[in-house]
Amino acid sequence: MGNYMRFEDLEIWQEAMALCKKIYTVLKDCKDYGLKDQMQRAAVSIPSNIAEGYERKGTKETVQFLYIAKGSCGELRTQLYIATDLNCIEQQNGQQLIEQTIRLSVKIYRYIQSVSNQQ
Repeated sequence: MGNYMRFEDLEIWQEAMALCKKIYTVLKDCKDYGLKDQMQRAAVSIPSNIAEGYERKGTKETVQFLYIAKGSCGELRTQLYIATDLNCIEQQNGQQLIEQTIRLSVKIYRYIQSVSNQQ
């Protein structure tokens, strides 16, 4: 395949996948099924939209999907605050995951800037 880069090679996609797995693990015993479902959907949306944007190849479309991923990151962060406040997630786990979503959001934004500058 040569130098062809795949979305699986993107650091932000790999980090989003790791975050998604952590969310599923941390929520496995959560009894608030509505919140659990919302959080899992937001977590899945992040790497999914990074991948979809990458596969689109048009700069405008790629950026649009990356912003959706960034938005899902913010949605998940809000839900983590809620889940932590309601003791669905242990305080320390919640705080680590919140920090992880902040770091990932920044990296997605930097990637958006990088893609936008390639026009």
